[in-house]
Amino acid sequence: MTEREQKNPVKNESGGSDSVKRNVNTLNAMASLHGVLSEDEELAFMNILFSSSASIRSANFGLPRKEIEKQLKLKPDDPEFFSFLKRVNQAVGRYFKLIYDQRRDQAVVMMHVPARAARNTLSRESLAVLLFMFYQQEVLQQDLTLFDQLLEALGHETRKANQKILVSIDQLKKIGALENYPSDSGERAYQLTAIGAQMFSDSFLRRTAEFSQSHQLNKEEVLKFFKRYNLYEQGGEA
Repeated sequence: MTEREQKNPVKNESGGSDSVKRNVNTLNAMASLHGVLSEDEELAFMNILFSSSASIRSANFGLPRKEIEKQLKLKPDDPEFFSFLKRVNQAVGRYFKLIYDQRRDQAVVMMHVPARAARNTLSRESLAVLLFMFYQQEVLQQDLTLFDQLLEALGHETRKANQKILVSIDQLKKIGALENYPSDSGERAYQLTAIGAQMFSDSFLRRTAEFSQSHQLNKEEVLKFFKRYNLYEQGGEA
């Protein structure tokens, strides 16, 4: 992924000839799957792609590893699962990325889009909410984020902060980035989905960390900080 790209859920549309050209190239990439995947693997990938679309499912985006292994006729924890991920990404990696989120046991398909198109997907407020939750749950390894935590962190100097944060949360839910977390206390709580956890590109995270630290960081330092090395522990990153 280049500096100008950011990961986004599967459905993201923009007009113009550049968009048409990307669509044609994407279709060509999809056609190349036939040369590297078996018929069962092609079907499994298409099912993951279908289930990753925010316009198709209202929750639980992607497919769990157990379901994918069943479709591929693999035994549980078969290392061939990671070979499947790697071969898919080699075929379509310029336009898509098939990601297995081990913590959530979900595989999702993300699409590479230009930064300009990504900015049209999320407002600044929604981006701030997502980044705050990302830090809490992916870096600090907390299971959830309370609404009151978001309000305290992001709303103390904002008029109508309560309403604005709720609008941002609703926007993030619609694209499949987060979901409600059941709380015994009755407090409003949310957790990232596999899509939300993988939405930020490595280059974006590096720039964010460098801005907060006021000096440049190398890629390895940033990936370690954001715990990005745990995606393909058993099979190597695709």
